Formats: sequence, C-alpha cells, structure tokens
Amino acid sequence: MVFSKNNTLLKMISRKTTALNIIAKNWEEAVKVSGDLLVEAGFVEERYTQAMIDSVKELGPYVVIAPGVALPHARPEDGVYEPCMSLVTLRTPINFGNKNNDPVKIIVSFGTTDDKTHVEALTKLARIIGDPEKLEILKNAGDYETIESVLRG
Repeated sequence: MVFSKNNTLLKMISRKTTALNIIAKNWEEAVKVSGDLLVEAGFVEERYTQAMIDSVKELGPYVVIAPGVALPHARPEDGVYEPCMSLVTLRTPINFGNKNNDPVKIIVSFGTTDDKTHVEALTKLARIIGDPEKLEILKNAGDYETIESVLRG
C-alpha cells in the first residue's frame, strides 16, 4: 500500500476496516472485532488479533491513550503483511482497566511492518483525538462518510 503525504490516515482507515456502533461484552471482544477487520481485509494474519489481546493482558491497559480511546497493536512479527488501521465505535463504552481514560468508545487497532511507516497516520490521528469536537463526532458517527470527513479534515 502506497500512501500519499496527506491522506495516509484516510487510506488506512477505509470503509472495509471500519465498524460502527458495535456491541461488545468486554474489551477483549472489542479488540477482537477491530483485529478481525484487519484480518478480513488481508492486512494481518489471524494470530495478530490474539497478539493484541495478549499484549494488553501482559502489559496492562496502556493502549487506552486518551479518554474514551484505545489504540491496540502488537509487534510486526506477530503477522502484519502491510501497514493498516481499523476503527471501531462501541454502542456502549467498555472498561479496559485504565482509571484515567475508561470507558472506551473508540478502538483504533493498527499494524505496522516497521517503526516508521505508521508514524504519519498516528500523528494525524493524535491531532484528531486531541480535538474534543472532532473526537465527539467520531464517537457518535452513524456512517462511514462522517468518519471520512473527520479523517479528511
């Protein structure tokens, strides 16, 4: 996948890697949904989803990076074919165990093949998450077009 300088995030979070208003019983199920989107799109191996879950179990809820937002990921050697991201919103927010930023409403899982390819997309994502108005739009989006307009912005 080749990324243009200003549309990396929009190309990584595509319609096929987005699922909105999902029902999940717990954080593991939510991460599984986000990882399965990457598997189904052909970006990662099935074992990558379990590696993301195992990482949170082992290291704690460090993936909850902002109020209401989790960014699960695993190592490139856990089965990443190409840089990718999925975005999942939850109908009912869930707790990961991060007292400062729970409950989580948005899960953006990502995979990368090296330590550089994903940086531009994560930087743009951080700017969006840091904007309370844009974050609220993402949390409540009812369709991909709404997500796309925020990512494009």
